[in-house]
Amino acid sequence: MTDSVSRPPLRIVLAMPSTIDDIDLQARQGSVAAIIQLLNEHFADAGIRTRAVQDNGVLQLLVEAATAEQLPQATVVDEVKTVLETISPKGINRVNINSRIVQEQQLLWLDEIKRDPENSLLWAEPVTLRRPNPLVRLWQDLRAPRQRNPYLEVPDRKPSASQSAFWRGLIGGASLALLLLLVGWATKDWLRASVSGDPPSPADTSSTDAPPANTPPAIPPDQDPFVLAVRIAQQSVEDGKTATTAAEWLDLAVRWQRASDLMAEVPPEDERYPIAQDRMGIYANNKTLALEEAGRIQSAN
Repeated sequence: MTDSVSRPPLRIVLAMPSTIDDIDLQARQGSVAAIIQLLNEHFADAGIRTRAVQDNGVLQLLVEAATAEQLPQATVVDEVKTVLETISPKGINRVNINSRIVQEQQLLWLDEIKRDPENSLLWAEPVTLRRPNPLVRLWQDLRAPRQRNPYLEVPDRKPSASQSAFWRGLIGGASLALLLLLVGWATKDWLRASVSGDPPSPADTSSTDAPPANTPPAIPPDQDPFVLAVRIAQQSVEDGKTATTAAEWLDLAVRWQRASDLMAEVPPEDERYPIAQDRMGIYANNKTLALEEAGRIQSAN
C-alpha cells in the first residue's frame, strides 16, 4: 500500500527510502546518526569526534580528542548544548556528555564507562535541553532550506523568488503559523469523530467466534492505532487530490501528523511494527510537504 499526497503540479511519490540527503530534517526528527554527523561537522576543526546512543530516555554522548587540552569542559558542554538546542531533536530532552581521550577498538564504550566511570572519563556532565517555542519550531521547519528530496518531484520548477517575495513570504509565514494552530484545534475533534465512526472492515468482522482462552482478544479496529492511521492516510490521499487552498493543505498537514503519531503508538511486539515505523516517517514527510504547499499558496496570495 502506498500513501501519498498528490495535486498537480505537486506530486509526492512514496517508496522505501534508500538514501536521505536532508540530515538537518532527520536530526530534528530525533535520528541519533544525523545528530552525530552534525556534531562531528561542528567539531571537525577542533579535532573532536562524537559518538552517541540513547539509553533509558537519555542521549548518552561521548566526545573524544587526542589530548585533554582539546576537551575543556565548559567550552565543549556549551557548544554541544547550543548545537542540540538549535536542532531541537524530537524526543530528546536530557543529554549526558561524557569526555575521554580517544580510544580505538572500543565499540562498547557505554558499557566500559558504566563499569568504571572514574578511570574511563576525563569528565561527565548531564544537561537538559531548552525546548523552543512551538511557533518558532514551526517557522524553522517551514523555512529551513532543503536539499533535493527523492520522494518529491516538481516538474518545471521556477527559479527562486526575488528578495521582495522572500519578505512577503516571511510575513505570510507568521500568519500561516497562527492559522495552523486554529485549524489544528478544530480538526482534532473532527478527526476523532470521523475515524471512530467508520464501520469495521469486512476482514475485521468476518469471524464472530470467540478467541481461544489462551489468546488475547484482538484490538477493535476503531481503537487499533495502525488501522486508524491507515484510514486517515487513505482519506488524506483522496482529499489531497482536490486541495487548492492554504487552509485545505493545513488541514492535510494536521491529518498526516495524526497518522504519524498513531503509527508511533504501535508496540514493538506487534508484527506490524516494522511497517508502522516506516509509515511513521513517510507520514511525517507528507506533513512537511503539505505545510510547504500551504506556505507556497499563502506566499502567492
